[in-house]
Amino acid sequence: MRINEITPQVVELAPKELRPGILYVSYKYKLALHLCCCGCGEKVVTPLTPAEWQLRLTNGVATLHPSIGNWSMKCKSHYFIRNNKVIWAGEISNRQIAAVHRRDKTAIDAMHLANKQQRQTMDMPERPLSQPQTVTQLLAKIWNWLFGPGK
Repeated sequence: MRINEITPQVVELAPKELRPGILYVSYKYKLALHLCCCGCGEKVVTPLTPAEWQLRLTNGVATLHPSIGNWSMKCKSHYFIRNNKVIWAGEISNRQIAAVHRRDKTAIDAMHLANKQQRQTMDMPERPLSQPQTVTQLLAKIWNWLFGPGK
């Protein structure tokens, strides 16, 4: 039975048996999942990352972007989830599917590269750290700064 409306439910872990019409959202694992809205019973997992899907969930109303294209499933369903409504989209050709896969791969690769560069930047200090100093050495530097060497 085709689903035309979906209800979000925030969970840490999804239940073993998913219910039709429920969008399970795990912020901990950064994903949303649901049973395919065409009624075929397949599980649809959408990773929530800047390069994959983004979820807006406000006051129990969910919008998932971009569309859900279940092209690797037998049903090949394609739909959007906007304000808890399932909006059915038309079929998409194999050529269009291949283009979407290429675009997605490029976006994911770029996201991973940016994350790697950010981690490397965070690991490198902006300037070399000075050697640890004893209190006496530090006081001597302050004294010399204030009064000049040897005074």
